[in-house]
Amino acid sequence: MKYLFGPVNSRRLGMSLGVDLVPYKTCPLNCVYCECGETTRLTAAVAEYVPTDDVIAELDGYLSGSPRLDAVTFSGSGEPTLHSGIGRIIDFLKNKYPRYPVAVLTNGVMLWNPGVRKSIARADIVIPSLDAVSPDVFARINRPAGDITPERVIEGLVAFREEYRGAIYLEIFIVPGLNDTESELIKLKEACRRIKPDRIQINSLDRPGAEEWVQPADQVRLLRIKEFFAPFGAEIIGGPARKKFADRHVSDLAKAVIELLRRRPSTVDDLVAATGAGRAALESTLASMMESGMITAERLERGEFYRMA
Repeated sequence: MKYLFGPVNSRRLGMSLGVDLVPYKTCPLNCVYCECGETTRLTAAVAEYVPTDDVIAELDGYLSGSPRLDAVTFSGSGEPTLHSGIGRIIDFLKNKYPRYPVAVLTNGVMLWNPGVRKSIARADIVIPSLDAVSPDVFARINRPAGDITPERVIEGLVAFREEYRGAIYLEIFIVPGLNDTESELIKLKEACRRIKPDRIQINSLDRPGAEEWVQPADQVRLLRIKEFFAPFGAEIIGGPARKKFADRHVSDLAKAVIELLRRRPSTVDDLVAATGAGRAALESTLASMMESGMITAERLERGEFYRMA
């Protein structure tokens, strides 16, 4: 598959088929915590980065087999709302495969644009991010392109909430020492009052991020932050996914592993769940890839994470 990946055992969405609409790594932000690594094409330009018809054909071929999925999710190696054809792809999914909920993982930066808001209006769930309100903290965490400001992001989210009838789960990614101060959390809470999300998802580092100095927030701190945002139905999502497994094995295990690791660092358990392959086969494949220098490994609290070198 060229534009699809997984299914991934998502912490938030269950067994989720990923749809990747932009080349690695095209994004209007260069977030210090991003599991995809450094942004190599920092841009806020909307364009047809990959052929829309080809993405639809690949989805049709995969979903026609009626795979067991909890969601089809637009995510991957960059910002999906930069793709000018995302609305047409969502329309195809909702018209032909309505049994599968459609989710969009987005940094929310492009929602100031009415055309972008309209393009994702038929998605069932939209999960945008807002990590900071203070311009200096926003700049240090998200490292935006051009004239992107936190106020512009907030205004886009407010406008989207007024128009959108689906569920909005607003993600706040905690970077200890930057956006977990009392003053910043108060500003974020006020922004949430304006945005009115259906729930807030408090996230923290679970996989290797773009910058080595970014560390996970400790559980006590996360629980306090969750309590602070309790009026918005806050939940902590920084933990391993519930155990779910793909319902069929992949034919080319090495290729499947590369496609997954190119988009997100993963443990052996993550790869077992996503590919349906046996643990021994995956460990052998990973060992060969390590030996050839294709991948590297990094140990975090949840285990050994593999990523493309």
